[in-house]
Amino acid sequence: MFVEARRAMGVTRRSLLQFAAASVVPAPLFAQSIGPRIVSLDYGLASTLLSLGLPPVGISDLADWDRWVVEPPMPKSVVDIGSSFEVNFEILVTLKPDIVLTTPYLDELLPKLQSVAKVVRLEVFTPGIGSILPAAIAATRKLAGELGRENEAEQFLARADAFFERCRSRLAGKNLPPVALVNFMDARHVRIYSSPGLFHNVLERIGVRNAWTRESNYWGFETIGIEDLSKITDPDARLIAFDPVPPDVLPKLAQSPLWNRLAFARPGQSVDSAAGPDVWHGEPRPMRFAGLLTDLLEKEA
Repeated sequence: MFVEARRAMGVTRRSLLQFAAASVVPAPLFAQSIGPRIVSLDYGLASTLLSLGLPPVGISDLADWDRWVVEPPMPKSVVDIGSSFEVNFEILVTLKPDIVLTTPYLDELLPKLQSVAKVVRLEVFTPGIGSILPAAIAATRKLAGELGRENEAEQFLARADAFFERCRSRLAGKNLPPVALVNFMDARHVRIYSSPGLFHNVLERIGVRNAWTRESNYWGFETIGIEDLSKITDPDARLIAFDPVPPDVLPKLAQSPLWNRLAFARPGQSVDSAAGPDVWHGEPRPMRFAGLLTDLLEKEA
């Protein structure tokens, strides 16, 4: 969902779900087929499983899936095994998984996980790995190889590439502003996304400039003070803030002399907010982001 703040930060919320619905996000392959029973401790890997036509039997933090991921939807048959850092091993054992998917950030759980099932450990967000989107594609192929789903992976990646290309074609030739992608931490700090991160890679792929040109950490973001946004000097730059935006932030910014000196706060400008990003490395999430951003920029170009 998109919401919009206008009139020099006077907050007006309206739904733009119709634009999300117009995004032709490649449909995941939900057909049930015989395959290994898989539990995922990572949203990105779980999302990739869905796109390979192999839904997990269980995932961690299932309760927040519809808040942070949204698409693709998780089948109702999937079981919540607790948080990724506090796995309910009683439930996990009951599910009798053949494979547990995990990441390096959960390595402390490896001994216990390995006593339950084969563990497949994939990493994307690591120092020195470079641009995240190519790394995510490589992880998709590696996971598919572990599961014997190489054909499904190549078909899915081809659909993803075609979807990105459609987004790029829709925006080609339009007078697009550079965009700054942020999470508001509070009224004084934001997390801003740039190279080599996943969302920066998507901007590049669909032909949109990132207004924040400083390179970030290997997660693809850095935390800065609101005052640092003044370093974005392009007067046409747009600020896109990912939900959830803390409820007190926009009212406080409306009263902030510092904020009101920024180009983003000028009358007639807007701060658009998009459904919250995740930094997990599944391919479907970047496509959702690309589609929503394309809808917004195409509408206002």
